[in-house]
Amino acid sequence: MLDVLGNLERTHTCGELRESHVGEQVVLMGWVAKKRDFGVFTFIDLRDREGITQIVVSEEDAAKAHAKAKNLRGEFVIAVKGDVVSRDEGTHNAKLATGDIEVKVNEILILNDAKVPPFQLEVAGSENLAAEDTRLKYRYLDLRRPQLQHNIRMRAKAVSKIREYFDNRGFIEIETPILLKSTPEGARDFIVPSRIHTGKFFALPQSPQILKQLTMISGFDKYYQIARCFRDEDLRADRQPEFTQLDMEMSFAHQEMAYREMEGMFGHVFKLIGVELPAQWPRMTYAEAMRRYGSDKPDLRFEMELVDLSSELGDTDFAPFADTLAKGGEIKCIVVKGKADYSRKQLDELHEFVKRYGAGALAWIKVGDETTSSLLKVLGEEKIGQLTTASGAESGDLVLIVAGRKWVVAASLGALRVEVAKRENLIDRSAYKPLIVTEFPMFEHDEESDRYDAAHHPFTSPMDEDLELFKRAVENDAEHHLLGQVRAKAYDAVINGYECAGGSIRIHKKEIQALNFKALGLSPEKARERFGFFLDALEYGTPPHGGFAAGIERTCMILCGTENIRDVMAFPKTASAQDLMMDSPGEVDSSQLGELGIKVVNDD
Repeated sequence: MLDVLGNLERTHTCGELRESHVGEQVVLMGWVAKKRDFGVFTFIDLRDREGITQIVVSEEDAAKAHAKAKNLRGEFVIAVKGDVVSRDEGTHNAKLATGDIEVKVNEILILNDAKVPPFQLEVAGSENLAAEDTRLKYRYLDLRRPQLQHNIRMRAKAVSKIREYFDNRGFIEIETPILLKSTPEGARDFIVPSRIHTGKFFALPQSPQILKQLTMISGFDKYYQIARCFRDEDLRADRQPEFTQLDMEMSFAHQEMAYREMEGMFGHVFKLIGVELPAQWPRMTYAEAMRRYGSDKPDLRFEMELVDLSSELGDTDFAPFADTLAKGGEIKCIVVKGKADYSRKQLDELHEFVKRYGAGALAWIKVGDETTSSLLKVLGEEKIGQLTTASGAESGDLVLIVAGRKWVVAASLGALRVEVAKRENLIDRSAYKPLIVTEFPMFEHDEESDRYDAAHHPFTSPMDEDLELFKRAVENDAEHHLLGQVRAKAYDAVINGYECAGGSIRIHKKEIQALNFKALGLSPEKARERFGFFLDALEYGTPPHGGFAAGIERTCMILCGTENIRDVMAFPKTASAQDLMMDSPGEVDSSQLGELGIKVVNDD
């Protein structure tokens, strides 16, 4: 039979008792993490969110409690009353904050029992964890693990620090609605049917973008929000269909002002882990980042920059390279120091890796006393020597080469650079290298549809220097292709290869906003249908304004040293956007659908 808690209150958590508490009578409550039975003595590791305390029950001193202890299993919920004593010489546990003491128990209350968990909670190393799908199905058990407890608490502290930073700088926290109008911003919306207005739908916010701009028009001047956002998009390790972001906006702002706020906010938050980020971060344009690293979020904790070999191969008659250059493509490489001993198997693995990013092949040069190359037969020794010199490779180095369209080369070598660094342990895990990437393209060209889409969102302002170019490209069909050259007042905060925040200076003039909608293929009628309320608002004295949004989860991934976004969320979804614990999404009763005027049509 289970015991009743009654009026008993715990005096301490399982993580706070020390030598200074020796001699005190205490009450602890928590879960049985481990039990070790030694006949007349039973030792129990008692766990709560603050840590673990060892308790010992003696048959001689507490026969009734000892009898109860015999029936305990892992994850039973218990309360114990006893005295804090020093551990015997040689039995101290340096791995526990409470390892110098134990609690000699005289009373145990069994508050609840527990089934045997479907997986072990206490394991050494992430490689020994149960399958993630199993842990997600029983997430309430997985969350008992100390590492996840630490991560979720770190997340709470980070959010608190963010609020502290912006409150101290005169920003006002304003909550914006969750049920909005569908105004597509790049990803697909999650839509919510209206029961009252049959056939009409709300949309969950991809971000509070328009609303925070409206707060600037409203005169609040400085806004922030810890905002819940929803995007129905393909997922990966650092994305979820619903997530949380710090959202901020300020009036009368230019780019450097936004940079300072990003630097200041992240600097304030990273003090949680004892890291002092620089007061001013390095700046790098998007064009430079792509040229040097093949990525707009380069990890600066290691070198291995991309090297352009196109000029050295301008006279080649090797068809794959010649065709690439003739079509305006590139041939670039990275140099892996000291790895000329890579095996055929290793090179084949890297070949398959770059193919995922559109590369047709991966060529290589092994530099040494006898230089070898996959290109030796088609290019000859002299050209291989020229390429080796141009790459900056030295004896013992490995040169990895990709040819193709510019975006393919960048994507392939940018990803390969990171992959090789991970394989060869070239990344300094103790380092934190921030960067602000600036002057992003304002538009992205879709080759299939031959149209231009907003690279950031449709409210981002063009660079002042590119404003006339932007106007020409929009107003003259013959110069529409020039949209690809227009730079935006858009910027990202990058830390250790993660985009932690992104923002821009916004369009604050109605005529520029109308031109941007036209550039994106929206007719005046369609633009008014979707954004009429916003276009109207722009006519009532809109101040110049800008801001950024910072991903709470991505920031916490860095703070916690994990590469899986689910490790910093209490109840995440799988890569296929499913909640395995609640078994959602699920079917809805037909009567509910009827009230909404919805009928499910099965494809079969």
